[in-house]
Amino acid sequence: MSKDKKATKSAGMGEDIEVAIGRTEAFIEKYQKQLIYVVLGIVIVVSGALMFHRYYLAPKEVEAQDQMSKSQEYFAKDSFKIALNGDGVDSKGFKRIIEDYGITKSSNLASAYAGICSFKLGDYQKAIDYLEKFDGKGTVNVSPVITGLMGDAYVELNQPDKALEYFNKAAESNNKVMSPIFLKKAGLVYESKGDYAKAIESYTKIKDVYFQSDVARDIEKYIERATLAKK
Repeated sequence: MSKDKKATKSAGMGEDIEVAIGRTEAFIEKYQKQLIYVVLGIVIVVSGALMFHRYYLAPKEVEAQDQMSKSQEYFAKDSFKIALNGDGVDSKGFKRIIEDYGITKSSNLASAYAGICSFKLGDYQKAIDYLEKFDGKGTVNVSPVITGLMGDAYVELNQPDKALEYFNKAAESNNKVMSPIFLKKAGLVYESKGDYAKAIESYTKIKDVYFQSDVARDIEKYIERATLAKK
């Protein structure tokens, strides 16, 4: 390519760039106010989120954790009613923690505790209501226990199909300790429904997959019982 052609091409590119810049400047000039509002809006949202976390959420989390520790002390003593409802002095109880600190991590954990307390106090539907609120994301060992407890609550409410749903879901965690326990619970519910084939299936999985668990030690007799009942 000759120098003249190169120069011509460069000039053309320069003109294109100048046109583009001109159009951009015209666009900015035309929509300057709108753009400023958008930028300010983003700044306000980001700043607001940071301030909310620093000056509201963080202090709330500290308060909630303090209340959690007080309720956990009663829970550890099997004082489930006080742990749930508070002592009327300085412990609000898990129920109030959920209500007063709803967006905190402590409130989420309080839902699990409140569910357990309600179950221990014989209020099985309330237990389910609280346990359903618990977000077990990231709690590998806790989640199957909570799920299995919901199955227990449904057993107490004489809803075997719902109980099986939660027992089987809890067993799917493949937890070497908890899964065989919930498989056995599922097997017992299947037997109560007269579904001995499914019961045998649950018991056999304990025997084959979780043979090192404590539950597997006497699982043969459950398999034998369900097999005899099936005939």
